[in-house]
Amino acid sequence: MGSATQMIPVEETGSQTRRRRSNRPGNSQANGPQGDETLESGRAALGAAGLTEGASRLRPKVLEPRRSISSGSKTEGARLTLAYRRVEHPLLEEPLSNSPAATTPNAPQATPLHALHAELGAKFVPFAGYDMPVQFPAGIVAEHKHTRALAGLFDVSHMGQVRIDGAGAAAALETLVPGDIGGLAAGASRYTMLTNDAGGILDDLMVTNMGDHLFLVVNASRKAEDLAHLGAGLRGKAEVTALPDRALLALQGPAAVEVLARHAPEAPRLAFMTAALMPVGGLDACVSRSGYTGEDGFEISLAAADAEAVARLLLGEPEVEPVGLGARDTLRLEAGLCLFGNDLTPRTTPVEAGLLWSISKRRRAEGGYPGAGVVSKQIADGPSVRRVGLKPQGRALAREHTEIKNGGAAVGEVTSGGFGPSLGGPIAMGYVRAAHAKAGSKLTLTIRGSDHAAEVVKLPFVPHRYFRG
Repeated sequence: MGSATQMIPVEETGSQTRRRRSNRPGNSQANGPQGDETLESGRAALGAAGLTEGASRLRPKVLEPRRSISSGSKTEGARLTLAYRRVEHPLLEEPLSNSPAATTPNAPQATPLHALHAELGAKFVPFAGYDMPVQFPAGIVAEHKHTRALAGLFDVSHMGQVRIDGAGAAAALETLVPGDIGGLAAGASRYTMLTNDAGGILDDLMVTNMGDHLFLVVNASRKAEDLAHLGAGLRGKAEVTALPDRALLALQGPAAVEVLARHAPEAPRLAFMTAALMPVGGLDACVSRSGYTGEDGFEISLAAADAEAVARLLLGEPEVEPVGLGARDTLRLEAGLCLFGNDLTPRTTPVEAGLLWSISKRRRAEGGYPGAGVVSKQIADGPSVRRVGLKPQGRALAREHTEIKNGGAAVGEVTSGGFGPSLGGPIAMGYVRAAHAKAGSKLTLTIRGSDHAAEVVKLPFVPHRYFRG
């Protein structure tokens, strides 16, 4: 899930700085390996790369409140960062900074974990109105690989959290989204999107049935727009309440369940896309088994005042390292997950985006949401363009807006692209004319004025490893 057109800066090596938009909800697909075998192979992989040792020296094993990490080995951290400095990543148009957000009237907001991020040596970037950590001393690639192997902790408190109350809340929300909200069992979550009259996507979001109310998580840069849209669309039918005093943490990776179980014994009972209220480290929270990395993991919604204590508790575990926006983007790209503002826009329909799985048979038949007629026609006739995965040959990275061609003629455009640390090479997603969307199709990408061969491949690039029970 991502957000509208709010840009975030990123540092690149050996090329011009490009810009990317926002980020996020998780979506559903295949199961992957689970259990101790995955954890041990992950630990072995990090050990072989020297990452576990190097990363662990960046901070003490147990983080006491407000404790300084100056005693950690910064030499090792610098060596680890430099080892991966050649990897490009697009995230940001402003210079990276280790300093906290300024206190000017137009300064970005700070999440409840901002001071902790600064303590841990984060580099910050303005993103969707917030001063957010793009990476920590280990670097984007190390953080990415650590999450795939063990567990990473992400601060996603910039996301919007919303509560909808009312006896007819589910039916009312279905007038704005194509998802089957009425069919959600208590404790179940669903990925869906707000649509316009042309079937375009105004935002993608997560909806959870908490029994007596619906709980929504929306994209950071769309919070104000979404609240206004929901308020107008549900007026007289349900009560919409923003929850600005809550934080949101994401614990992702094959070790996430083992780690969280130490502090929230009920967490392992959850299956993918389910949620429950439970204490985490003795503090009240709403825990869902979901995320945006393709890995098993959890998202933890809790009072902003409790966020730092829980974050320190989780970071104190040997399997867990802090992860910034940079690695969050490379992880979601490898998992083939859409970024709003890039892969999803008000001009993109769920069918074109490959998200038809999110619209149930009942909703396809009944319609009743904005743009239902357009979506139904595309289901019947097929869309003119489709989102695809692309595997460029060579090492050149295809960024957003890279032209996709067939035989010299333009057939599409890249919407997300970069380096895939798990694959060791470039990957991309984009939209092409339907005739060229079949896996195995040979296309070319125009990168910095030169054509590079690429092949359409099935998504995701890395298998999902969600736990479905």
